[in-house]
Formats: sequence, C-alpha cells, structure tokens
Amino acid sequence: MSACLVLVRHGQSEWNLAGRMQGHAGPGLSAAGRVQAETTAAHLTTTLGSVDRIVRSDLPRVTETATPAEAAFGIRAQVDPRLREIDVGTWAGLTWPEVEATDAATLAAWHGGRDVRRGGGETFAELRSRVWAVVSELAVATGTVLVFTHGGPIRVAVAEALGLPPLGERLLAPVDNCSLTELSLGATSVVVSYNRADHLLAVPAPAQSGWLASDLRGRRRS
Repeated sequence: MSACLVLVRHGQSEWNLAGRMQGHAGPGLSAAGRVQAETTAAHLTTTLGSVDRIVRSDLPRVTETATPAEAAFGIRAQVDPRLREIDVGTWAGLTWPEVEATDAATLAAWHGGRDVRRGGGETFAELRSRVWAVVSELAVATGTVLVFTHGGPIRVAVAEALGLPPLGERLLAPVDNCSLTELSLGATSVVVSYNRADHLLAVPAPAQSGWLASDLRGRRRS
C-alpha cells in the first residue's frame, strides 16, 4: 500500500500580482487567486471524490487557497508551518530591482549557483530537509492527502523524490499558481505528475506568477 500526496500550490497572491518576493511574509490572495482556489477545489472534488486528510501551510495565501477545498470535502486542514515557503529574510516584500539595489552581492551569488541565505533567510538545503520531514510523516499512512503549500516546497519535495542532488530543484520548471503535483509514496517514491494546471484553462491567466518563477528566470517578472 502507498500514500498519494496531491500537492497544491497557493493561488495568485497580492504580492505575486505586484511582483514582490514573499517567503514567510505577504498578504492573501488576489481576486484572480480566489477564482483559482474555487476552481481548483471544484476540480479536486470531481476527480478525487474524497480524501483522507488535508494538510496546509499556515501562511495567509495558502489558508485562503485551502478554504474552498476544506469546505467541499468537509475536512478541516491540519496546519503545519514546516510547509511554509523558503524564508527569504529581508528580501520579503521587495521587487527584483530593489534587491539588486540593496543586496547585489548575494543576488549575484544565487544566480551563480550558490545556495546562499537570501536576505539572511534559509538555504534550499534547509527547506528540502524540513519539507521532506513532513512528506515522510505523511507517507507512513495510506490513502490520499491534499497538501496545500508553496512553489518552493513542491519543487524540493519532487527533487528529493527523484533523488536529485542539492539545488537539483532548479532543474525543474517553476510551479504555477494552483497547479497540482502528485507523489506516490511507499517502498519507493514516484512522481506521478508535476505542475498540472489543465483544470485552470478556462480561468483567465493572472497578470503575474510567483516570485520563485522570476527567481529561476532571472530578474524578469513573469
């Protein structure tokens, strides 16, 4: 028997829309993000029918994303702060031009391939360790678990499941708002799907995507 984890990134947040980095900070969802959350909840109830547990990050943008699914499945989510986005310290709330103006050396080190503490926050190695600890605990049970979290945690979880080396998550495509990633966890870890967002095709595309996507693509806001 194995556990099925369906990882859901939060919907577009107000700071996604503004092109600001978030980390552990930031407000809740934009109007587009709320539509994404409602659409995702409807899709999940249609395709899954039922789930055994819902687990989520404690940050506002994830709380608001998970709320429609909690109502639809009639399950109150377990809150786990270990599912938070990577901590970017003093970079939280800044745009890329503002980071370049205030901390150009650290930014250059990151783009040069070093796992630095951006803004004095966490490294990606630390993020992977805390996220995989949650995944490992959830893998002990059987059944389907919805995990509402952030782009960074989803990518490091997939990287760990695939056995990628440190910073191997940078090889993976950015995770879209309200996309779905499925892991099958048993004797071995299997990535069933990654970053699926076909359920959002009828939803107007948001003006901005997450700060992590911008991070991977350079300083261009996407």
